[in-house]
Amino acid sequence: MDWVPQHYDVAVIGAGIAGASVAAELTGSCRVVLLEQENHAGYHTTGRSAAVYAPLYGPQPIRALTRASLVCFERPAEGFTDSPLLSKIDAFFVARPDQERALDTMQKELIDVTTVQRVGASELRARMPLLREGYAIGGIWDSGTYVIDVAALHHAYLRRFKNEGGNLILRLGVIGLARTNSGWCIKTTLGDITADIVINAAGAWAEQVGQMANAEHIGLVPKRRTALIVDAPKDIDVADLPFVVDVDEQFYLKPDAGKFLISPANEDPEVPCDVRPDEMDIAICIDRIERAFNISVRRIEASWAGLRSFVADKCPVAGFSYQAEGFYWLAGQGGYGIQSAPALAQLAAAEVLRRPIPEQLVKEGLDPAKIRPARQGIGQDIN
Repeated sequence: MDWVPQHYDVAVIGAGIAGASVAAELTGSCRVVLLEQENHAGYHTTGRSAAVYAPLYGPQPIRALTRASLVCFERPAEGFTDSPLLSKIDAFFVARPDQERALDTMQKELIDVTTVQRVGASELRARMPLLREGYAIGGIWDSGTYVIDVAALHHAYLRRFKNEGGNLILRLGVIGLARTNSGWCIKTTLGDITADIVINAAGAWAEQVGQMANAEHIGLVPKRRTALIVDAPKDIDVADLPFVVDVDEQFYLKPDAGKFLISPANEDPEVPCDVRPDEMDIAICIDRIERAFNISVRRIEASWAGLRSFVADKCPVAGFSYQAEGFYWLAGQGGYGIQSAPALAQLAAAEVLRRPIPEQLVKEGLDPAKIRPARQGIGQDIN
């Protein structure tokens, strides 16, 4: 929509998956504007994500949010999307002999998860024949992993938001925030917008937005992750292969439309920017993949990079600021933002609307105190 200077109940800054999902959850209960500085929503991290739904990934709050999101992926509301959001894929977390302790730790942490089992080296290679003989001592097999159709999910939230009267404004940079007697004055490149509440879903730029609002420092650091598309061996049916992740997340390999999507799973600090892949990242990625698998990378079909933003404990930051009244943080989702977006949006919307925390989040064991901006252990920079 065109820019219109008017007052809103809630202004959401950033139209990636975090901003789009919470805006969609709020619209229908209040007047919401969704502000995006780029030419289209999801230009940065959301649009560059090769997301999987992996409930084993991440710290405990992320795992709880991910589990609570499953119902939204599997049984979305009528009319939300025209296509399935999930497609099944088995996953392996593999460990070299020197990583056996990390594998033991993962097994203990997942003792109550019914979709996982530990397997030895021979069964590992039987299920993933491209794995080099002698490379891995064993692994954790998970049958509860899915590939997420990120574009379909993001589009569905934006469509719901606009259909219910939300106002999406593109090419509108936020250049200042000022607290007034009636709420917030949001200074933009086109003029001022006012709102009672501001939700900071600005991704890699969230720390800068927080500083504009005189909110607390959360120590958010954007980190570059590189990914490549490469050819698979001609005699291998890629569709039958699992998603394979190093137990210490030093690489991953995912079947993708007859080819492989590979990454060194790097986390290199960056300033917020339109990030590009680094040549060293690409070389490291190829080396790790060729050491682990009987794959020879001769050609790179495509390469890209995205920014995953973290605070010190790698948990999201969600909650009202304790320094800036009416300013809500929705940041620091790291590499887990897509798979946890539905539940995190429901939580944020409930809190903004002063409603109880959704029952499913409580059932899955989310402790909101562990994701608050005031929690201990964040607020310092991380490297």
